[in-house]
Amino acid sequence: MDTKSVLAALAALAQESRLAVFRLLVQAGPPGLAASKIAEHLDIAPSSLSFHLKELTHARLVTSRQDGRFVIYSADTATMNGLLGFLTENCCGGVPCGPDTTCSPTR
Repeated sequence: MDTKSVLAALAALAQESRLAVFRLLVQAGPPGLAASKIAEHLDIAPSSLSFHLKELTHARLVTSRQDGRFVIYSADTATMNGLLGFLTENCCGGVPCGPDTTCSPTR
């Protein structure tokens, strides 16, 4: 992931409603949720939700697909994993962290 994409993703997530939408979609998994269900779960007005979904889609954190009359939104796990990888790629001085290692700064 390049720096410009990372900044777009972080900017999109740096807002309370968008972060809540993204976390809900991560919990929903690949099947995703219809916009109406997202609005219902988070008590967000449809017009506001539309704006937030547009921002998350623009940052490539959310994908959408048509299912009959409904638009179903899902978290884009590839972008999410790319963002996490970018943020942690130099963790522990480049030594891979795992369940048997402890990351601690050496100062």
